Amino acid sequence: MEELKRIIAEKAAENDTQEVKRFLFGSIEFTTLKCTDSEQSVMAFVERVNRWDNEMPDLPHPATICVYPCFASIVSECLDVEGVGIACVSGSFPSSQTFLEVKIAETALAIKDGATEIDMVMPVGRFLSGDEEGVTDEIREMKAVCGDDVALKVILETGCLKTPENIRKASFLAMNAGADYIKTSTGKEAVSATPEAAYVMCQCIKEYYQQTGRRVGFKPAGGINTSMDAVIYYTIVKEVLGEEWLNNRLFRLGTSRLADVLISEM
Repeated sequence: MEELKRIIAEKAAENDTQEVKRFLFGSIEFTTLKCTDSEQSVMAFVERVNRWDNEMPDLPHPATICVYPCFASIVSECLDVEGVGIACVSGSFPSSQTFLEVKIAETALAIKDGATEIDMVMPVGRFLSGDEEGVTDEIREMKAVCGDDVALKVILETGCLKTPENIRKASFLAMNAGADYIKTSTGKEAVSATPEAAYVMCQCIKEYYQQTGRRVGFKPAGGINTSMDAVIYYTIVKEVLGEEWLNNRLFRLGTSRLADVLISEM
């Protein structure tokens, strides 16, 4: 990881600018995934995005609002800002431990209620036990439910994969199975997004693009608490994948607290 250390040491500071922070704000997936979420709290959460659009019209809007599937209809009904997607974690988030039929049904219901993007967790236990075919089949089934119009993000839960070799193998497995994005983490495990995992994943995305011509997006999530955290991920994407990935269609940040941090610094 010497190259990663060099990139951060030499390049991150120059990306710590107002322009980059504005871009990062527009790449946020404004996320609430609490056991205490309710219709009322989600309505208030959405209203914050509506209010930002009215009060700060010069700022870009967040890329999506990310919620549990049962709240997709609430977001759809309350969201007034054009261009903000509705992302739902689906498929027995965050454990991915249930029947495939249940995952498919939950995903289909979320899409029916307005979800424009689906975040699923790769079945990590299956992967670590060597059942790569089973993992591949499950991701393909979930992408079939999403179809061409609903993006599928596959969460690798890199903190549980532990090694760069496992992260690399899982990244290619997910992309080959149809993932539109690969995502680091659920934010529910002890280790969430790390620059080391991001660097490996971005290298894989680059290799996959060179092999297939298909651009896959990247989403770090979990533990992104400061603007410099976000700038470091931006820097990794810029240096490894290039300018083509520096848009909110291919680069996302899974967080909620970062939004207020960026607003306070702009």
